[in-house]
Amino acid sequence: MTDTLDSLFAEARSRFLQAHIGEAALDARVLISGLLDLPAVAFMTRGAEIVSDKDAQRIRDAIARRAAHEPVHRILGSREFYGLTLGLSEDTLEPRPDSEMIVEGLIPFAQKFVAEKGSCHLIDLGTGTGAICLALLSAVPEATGVGSDLSAGAVEMAHANAVRNGLGERFSAVESDWFSGIVGKFDIIVSNPPYIRTDVVASLAPEVRDHDPALALDGGADGLDAYRTIAAHAARHLADDGIVGVEIGYDQLQVVGQLFEGEGFRVIDRVRDLGGNDRAILFSFGNKAL
Repeated sequence: MTDTLDSLFAEARSRFLQAHIGEAALDARVLISGLLDLPAVAFMTRGAEIVSDKDAQRIRDAIARRAAHEPVHRILGSREFYGLTLGLSEDTLEPRPDSEMIVEGLIPFAQKFVAEKGSCHLIDLGTGTGAICLALLSAVPEATGVGSDLSAGAVEMAHANAVRNGLGERFSAVESDWFSGIVGKFDIIVSNPPYIRTDVVASLAPEVRDHDPALALDGGADGLDAYRTIAAHAARHLADDGIVGVEIGYDQLQVVGQLFEGEGFRVIDRVRDLGGNDRAILFSFGNKAL
């Protein structure tokens, strides 16, 4: 039997439907086109094209992995985020499109610091792939950034992603347990910390539970451990008129806001995700008006 793009697509879609994968057709298309490095238009217009036996086997191996609920982009080894191509590893959270919203929310502040001071220095705590920090650096060419992570593997991947996207000269990656290994002050402190309650982690979808690192998911008994640490130490690393931005769970707006306010911060904005849910909070320190 000769394999074509269309026949392999139909095979993948059928396997994914049987595995109760919600976006079976989309995942099949993204997986196969990614493996063959085909643009979307080419995939749609070259369906009758014969696929080599070697490539067909690679595709079938990948189909089996996705049918076992391994995420598409982990199989491909990279994903797009804010126009950047980011490598993934077992040590990094897979960045989601909703995290692009905090990038959008912070860009005007980064541009403001550049306009006023000629530069903007930022740090991304728990950086993982480096996604948020690198996206900000790509959007604001005068900015420099640090990505910190407790995982040595994540630090290595963030550095590799910076180089891959031509941002290596403005980015440094540091192994640190939140602020423990950090020196200096920053105009922007940003983080997408672990915020899922420990007792909820086991009930997450297998794509998340079995493939995103627990270090990036488990926020402790109430999901707030990381926020407490960041709120307690951020002020001493914040430049004058600097801001802090943290991603949150959909139901954490009030409790995280109150936690930071208890440490002397003031809410200046909230960011919603693509589904209209609260996604991030931005803070200034004290009563300074921005």
